[in-house]
Amino acid sequence: MLLLLLVIVVPAPAYAQQEQPPLIRVGTEGTYPPFSFHDPQTQELTGYDVEVVKAIAAKAGWRLEFVETQWDAIFPALDAQRIDLVANQVSRNPERAAKYGLSNTYTYSRGVIVRRTGDDRIKSIADLSGKTTAQSSTSNWAKVARDAGARVEAVEGFAQAAALLQQGRVDAIVNDNIAVLDYLATTGSKDVEIAGDAGQAGSEQVLALRQADAALLTQANQAIDALKADGTLRGISQKYFKADVSVQNGGAADLSEGRGPRSTWDILRSTAWPMFVGLVKVTIPLTALSFAIGLTLALLVALARISPYRVLSGLARAFISVIRGTPLLLQLFIVFYGLPQIGLKFPPFTAAVVAFSLNVAGYAAEVIRSAILSVPRGQFEAASTIGFGYAQTLRRIVLPQAARTAVPPLSNTLLSLLKDTSLGSVVLLTELFRESQLAAAESNEFLALYSFAGLYYWVICVALSAAQKRLETRLNRYVIA
Repeated sequence: MLLLLLVIVVPAPAYAQQEQPPLIRVGTEGTYPPFSFHDPQTQELTGYDVEVVKAIAAKAGWRLEFVETQWDAIFPALDAQRIDLVANQVSRNPERAAKYGLSNTYTYSRGVIVRRTGDDRIKSIADLSGKTTAQSSTSNWAKVARDAGARVEAVEGFAQAAALLQQGRVDAIVNDNIAVLDYLATTGSKDVEIAGDAGQAGSEQVLALRQADAALLTQANQAIDALKADGTLRGISQKYFKADVSVQNGGAADLSEGRGPRSTWDILRSTAWPMFVGLVKVTIPLTALSFAIGLTLALLVALARISPYRVLSGLARAFISVIRGTPLLLQLFIVFYGLPQIGLKFPPFTAAVVAFSLNVAGYAAEVIRSAILSVPRGQFEAASTIGFGYAQTLRRIVLPQAARTAVPPLSNTLLSLLKDTSLGSVVLLTELFRESQLAAAESNEFLALYSFAGLYYWVICVALSAAQKRLETRLNRYVIA
């Protein structure tokens, strides 16, 4: 009894009462070498920015969770509280300073203009007027290009921009000199070259946080100052650039050794497994769950659509009109980034399921409605004469016959849904196609990797088509001769 009282009364040790370190969600691209990319051997997220923010977390006492997404979705994710800070070479500018909390500078770089080799039309920033450049649409470099009079084509990252430039689809790129030098050293490309500076004295890269997170910003600033003082930032910078880019005029980055190009076969071999994991863990479950929920909703909407009650019928028509009249990508953005502003915040996978299910329901409802209406009216009348109610008539008589008519178009809906899951990356899901994007951004093997991703999708679609044929055969027993 005395021991029991001691256990109850004596307080727990101090370490047991300590709170867990705060979990900080870091938004980054994962497709922007050498700052944020996946190691081709281990497939782990790495890069200069990744190592810097890990060092900051160690000083500040944070736990980190990295959230990878496209650059144009990073700041919407920060606004919607999907992430807590952005570590992706965010340039300091007045617009961002007015809206976000920007940390102390941890990288200094300068903007450069990249052109096709030998294109003497472009020598300076003034020559961009009337030309077309490829940029991430919300990046600081896009603003520089627009201010110079260029027309900006939006791309996901620098690798895609470089591909467009090599193919002659754009005239130039404006970007960070370090990213450009790393690209040239890694790929060995002779098709593009640096034409000159972008006309800026220099660019400062910072972490971006919400203004409301003042305490977090203070911790980040204190950590950055400490890492500069103890030489940690200098060490990380020397590792990636052979120069100290954490201070102004720290020397020109030397990327002559680069990471080195790899053969296409090595790239495919190292990417095949991550793509398969993305297929099994995200693409297939997302497709199956969204289709099942969407099909259930579609049946309810179809029944409401043919209901004699005008209110139900009107609501069903309005729902179908909205879903079919708006892009799926827009629906994903509304569910994931828009709804949190009114208090409805879903995890990435759940948000994707909600958006895809609603989209399936909008399209499949009309398929089911037409299939139900294709059943002869006499079937309803015959069922009522033997005492079947409405629900029993649907379940036992009408839906089995309607199913045979609905299977082919519903199968098309399923196949479209499978391919549409490739949009999952915009809501922070690393699915099959996102894995191919990560590998392509690091290796620039767009044709091989995207074709390989297409092979995965094609195999699954062939399997689903075979299952459709078997299902149609089984449903033939409901056909009335």
